[in-house]
Amino acid sequence: MTNPPHRPGPPPGWHGRGTPPPDPATRRIPRAGGPDARTERIRARQPDAAPTEKLRRAAPVGRPPAGPPPQTPRQNPPPQPPPPAGDKPRRSGFFTRQTTVLLAVIVIAALAGGLAGAELYARHRADDILVDVAECVVEDSASISYGVNPPFLWQHLTGHYTNISVRTAGDRVQSADGMTAEVTLQDVRLHDSGDAKGTIGKLDATLTWTADGIKETVAANLPGVGALITAVRTDPTAGTIVLDAGSAAVTARPVVTDGDLNLEVLDVSGPFPKDTVQSALNDLTKKLNDNYPLGIQADSVEVTGTGVVGTFSSRDASIPNEQTNRCFARL
Repeated sequence: MTNPPHRPGPPPGWHGRGTPPPDPATRRIPRAGGPDARTERIRARQPDAAPTEKLRRAAPVGRPPAGPPPQTPRQNPPPQPPPPAGDKPRRSGFFTRQTTVLLAVIVIAALAGGLAGAELYARHRADDILVDVAECVVEDSASISYGVNPPFLWQHLTGHYTNISVRTAGDRVQSADGMTAEVTLQDVRLHDSGDAKGTIGKLDATLTWTADGIKETVAANLPGVGALITAVRTDPTAGTIVLDAGSAAVTARPVVTDGDLNLEVLDVSGPFPKDTVQSALNDLTKKLNDNYPLGIQADSVEVTGTGVVGTFSSRDASIPNEQTNRCFARL
């Protein structure tokens, strides 16, 4: 027999006296399985069960469906605090500090190597030309050296040489055997003006003529008298030279007259007339003086124990072209 549902009401024995007792705070709902069950186990959803689908609520009639929610403007992230003063950010990539310094060193080394190579080439090129000119003028082998301020490459490019030194081997200077030339040229400017190759601001030369060289020169250029000369002696105290010809002798003194180096005959012992000897020596010295290029003139002369030393110079000289002097054709 089924029991009727229990309805809430006053407890038995209460007959309306006083206030009824309060309703219980909670009421147990009986489990469908039986009155003795205390808890209800909730079954878990099967793995293959479809997820619950959320249904949209229909929009009211006459109102368009709502669109997507408005996009909130993107805000920049808050600024980060700067790193401490002692910590420097580490560079990344190829151009680090070390590689930058290395590249700078490589570039500087390459430029220095290129300039050094160009300097050597310019010196070699100038040596080839100027040595050829000097050897043609003096008719002897010669060596060339240059000043270093400014660098020679710059001098070569501008055609303005501040200092050039020339030294010959000492075999001869033109017709003078046994003569050595030491020449210094300053402020040399190469600029072709049609009738000249350029100018030389200052030229100073020292010519050293040995006693044996004087003997050979006289013998070669004075066939009649020179063939009789057997030796040449010098007397530095008297400033004279003595030309021995067997039992005869000619004493002469080197002098500078109007920019020319001459031999003044002081005494002749033997069968030769003094005037004849003087005329022959004048022809010799004139030949030597006339062949000096670039307006070179004698300034002084000195007799030493081994020969004669003369100083020569020229100022603001024009460099001749090839029509005037073939030796300067390569400039």
